[in-house]
Amino acid sequence: MRGAASWTRLEARRLAKTAAMQATGHLGDGGMFLFDYALRALRVVVLLSIWRIVVSANPEASTMPLAALLTYALVAEVFSQQLAVKTELSDSFWQGTLVNNFLRPIGVVRQFAAQASGRWAVDFVFFSVPLLLVAPLLGVDPLPASPAAAALFVASLMLAVAVGLAVEFLFGAVTLISDQPVWLIDWLRSALTGFFSGAVVPLVLLPWGLGDVFAWLPFASMAWAPLAIYTDSAEALPLLALQLAWALTLWPLALALWHFNREKVVSYGG
Repeated sequence: MRGAASWTRLEARRLAKTAAMQATGHLGDGGMFLFDYALRALRVVVLLSIWRIVVSANPEASTMPLAALLTYALVAEVFSQQLAVKTELSDSFWQGTLVNNFLRPIGVVRQFAAQASGRWAVDFVFFSVPLLLVAPLLGVDPLPASPAAAALFVASLMLAVAVGLAVEFLFGAVTLISDQPVWLIDWLRSALTGFFSGAVVPLVLLPWGLGDVFAWLPFASMAWAPLAIYTDSAEALPLLALQLAWALTLWPLALALWHFNREKVVSYGG
């Protein structure tokens, strides 16, 4: 027991150090990340304006109240990094540096997750918190629908990250299997996530019942589920159950595909 606890503390320190190194590296990137944050802030302002115009022009077209819709759009950007998990896996494929990740004394999945969390910390401090603070100036209430919704949102967000990481490594495995250009698989993944996740357009607003269909896909468990819980736009418990089911389904599949295609990792510097 004492040895296991010691190993756990050592592993935690390694992961924390990895995250810290990634965060400081991101901060030292010439300040270009601030330009990216400015563009994202502008996107939020434009999106809020569009929703206001659309709902004002045809109030009956939206099944969500305008206030909830605006909160949904703002919170989707606040947690955009967690709702569409993106690690440096594709970059390591492209640069042929995947071998470096296998040589470090940390599990590869945990390593990429720690690196991502380091970037998330910078994003949260320099973008998410300021955006939440100025939300009232934009005419948006950034608070969750209720204290219960806040608590359930935290659980849903954790499951969303778990599903997102599984999807990330699944598409990494597809890159190995298909032997297609890294950028092509990355583009395909971004397109599918953007269209089916509900991160931009809430699924309840889609016509012809498409939202009810898309809600069953794993992409919806990455964004729609936590955002719907935050704004009380759908029942929380079924969404959480579906997120958990997808996490338990996708991770064994992703790990199995990596195991069966481990020899192809050599092609990408592994």
